[in-house]
Amino acid sequence: MNKTYGYIRVSSRDQNEDRQLIAMQELGVPPKNIYIDKLSGKDFARPAYRKLIKKLRPNDLVYVKSIDRLGRNYKEILEQWRILTKEKEVDICVIDMPLLDTRNGKDLMGTFLADLVLQILSFVAENERNAIRQRQAEGIAAAKAKGVRFGRPEIPLPENFMEVYERWKAGEITGTRASNELNMPLSTFCYKTKKIKNRQEKLAG
Repeated sequence: MNKTYGYIRVSSRDQNEDRQLIAMQELGVPPKNIYIDKLSGKDFARPAYRKLIKKLRPNDLVYVKSIDRLGRNYKEILEQWRILTKEKEVDICVIDMPLLDTRNGKDLMGTFLADLVLQILSFVAENERNAIRQRQAEGIAAAKAKGVRFGRPEIPLPENFMEVYERWKAGEITGTRASNELNMPLSTFCYKTKKIKNRQEKLAG
């Protein structure tokens, strides 16, 4: 008996997969047959997807919410589509794009149209991701130019930092003794002293 599966991918652990899950449930995909990967953009090992691939048998059906769930770029989407339809011989239905449903149009023309739509959508999806990354980079650059600081704010130095620093600089105390007096890790003390030294060198230059 042919089985129905669903594949869900979100780009990070902070992203919610509920929208994709609801779509799968509405189509009657059994919860045990829904495979979910939560990954960062850099890590595309996809353990759940690999498990799904091993489970698939010819004429099974795989649902995905959108075409970009199959891969992180144009080339990879096309490759995964080929593996699923040609090697595993399963049907794929892209929920957001009814034209990409291999159950329809099994003849030569139907296959040609599906492949054509797939290539166009894969290309558009990759271009959109690239555009988003470029806009983010431009936004960050513009913010930095305006003096906006990113990351966690630095913890203010203890009031007696410069007095202890001068004693350390003069060789009166060790770095360990200085960090203990300031109640901070030795690595933090070394980092702060290096910043002060660099700042003083720039002023002197």
